[in-house]
Amino acid sequence: MNVRPRVTKGTWRPPRGAATVHHRVHERTQGAEAAPALDPRISPVWEDVSAPAPSGRTYSRVQSRNALFRRTLALIDVVGAYAALMLVLLAGGEVELRPAAALLAPLVLLASKGIGLYDRDQHILHKTTLDELPSIFQLSVFFVIAVWLGEAVFLRGWLTRPEVFGLAAATFAFVAVGRALARHLALAATDPERCIILGSAGDASRTARKLETSPGVNAIVVGRLALRPQERGHRSEVRTLGDIGSLAQVIAEHGVERVIIAPDTHDQDETLEAIRLVKALGVRVSVLPRLLEAVGSSSTFDEIDGITLLGVRQYGLSRSSEFLKRLMDLAGATVGAALLAPVFLILAIAIKLDSRGPLFFRQPRVGRGGRTFDMVKFRSMVHGADRAKAELRGHNEAQGGLFKIREDPRITRVGRLLRHTSIDELPQLLNVLMGHMSLVGPRPLVPDEDALIEGWQRRRLAVKPGMTGLWQIFGSSRIPMNEMVKIDYLYGANWSLWLDLKILLRTIPYVLRGRGL
Repeated sequence: MNVRPRVTKGTWRPPRGAATVHHRVHERTQGAEAAPALDPRISPVWEDVSAPAPSGRTYSRVQSRNALFRRTLALIDVVGAYAALMLVLLAGGEVELRPAAALLAPLVLLASKGIGLYDRDQHILHKTTLDELPSIFQLSVFFVIAVWLGEAVFLRGWLTRPEVFGLAAATFAFVAVGRALARHLALAATDPERCIILGSAGDASRTARKLETSPGVNAIVVGRLALRPQERGHRSEVRTLGDIGSLAQVIAEHGVERVIIAPDTHDQDETLEAIRLVKALGVRVSVLPRLLEAVGSSSTFDEIDGITLLGVRQYGLSRSSEFLKRLMDLAGATVGAALLAPVFLILAIAIKLDSRGPLFFRQPRVGRGGRTFDMVKFRSMVHGADRAKAELRGHNEAQGGLFKIREDPRITRVGRLLRHTSIDELPQLLNVLMGHMSLVGPRPLVPDEDALIEGWQRRRLAVKPGMTGLWQIFGSSRIPMNEMVKIDYLYGANWSLWLDLKILLRTIPYVLRGRGL
């Protein structure tokens, strides 16, 4: 089947079978994202609209998955809110619930729906609770205000000020933890989302690898469609199922639930028509935007009389942002060093007993503005390990200029444990206190690795390197140099205090899973 857009002029008559197909598509998209009627005045006509729509089984699978997530999250929101309220009342012991407190359940559901806590999962692949913490905080505040304003209706007695604040904190904690657990269970209970990638062979391979290794994503790539017929023969890790002309047929034959579009700089009109067709068939669409690779995701949309502009922020941090980030670094490093002091003492004894050599390992790293500093770690290798690095380069497992060996013979017994848990990085808190590093930032590179970075990628040095960063939570040992510096650049383009907090929170499970090696 050959599907291609054809712009018509004058009187429009639908192609043979168009009305029947559109009616069938409309029925199957009721309750989901029903597409607007095909309007010949604003849309090109797809010549072969008689292509089969996705099967009823595929549509049912999508709807069941969406319903499971929505209902599970709704139940968690209500249970979490009531659990927090009961905890506060039991702790106080002087206030009781009235029967009218049952009205709080629909209020919680309406507030969550209004905030958008039930609609996000069906549009995205990476279903994570961390990104919606600000919205959960809004829900917690709304719930507390509702209880406080309706005390005479919902409660027998009056809440004290500490109880009000305790209710807000407990609601936030219960709902957030409950949602994270519910998503984990729902992902495990549902079949993977079937995806195809519309784009080049390189984009298809890279996207498929990310979907396969990323936690919180339950999706499989069943194949790829080329943007142009002549690209069908290009080699790819992902099976090529055809080109853009066979889009509707492939969606129907393979039970596709989502199309991931990686557009290039050619045939933008055709790509837009592909998006419209996919949406009309009731299939989800995700787009890999090229523009965000340069401007970042924190850009602001600006609408002027129907014209949408994209406001791009300046790269790096303003003085006030640097001040705020430095305050967070000092507070976090001070508290962390104080709490971990006993651990440091135990590790120091273990390192000294395991092998001869200094307690700390100091290594020159390139910091902000290209200035070199000595980064401090617990020694995890035998003394003089740097001298053996040249002999082991043939065993290097990292790509793009980095040096990593999983079974490095230079690592000591205690050092293997330190690296597996990333505990060897903890002395870098001293670098943070001295101002050489930040808690979160670009990866600090050794001078010979930094020498490989050229051009706009050196803008990453406008921000202090970090103990952790996006490079860490994405798997530092598995990311090639060229991808890592892009990630570091986007960190500087998108910085916010909330981004730093998210990275710190996401670092914890990665460390617990033993991804330090």
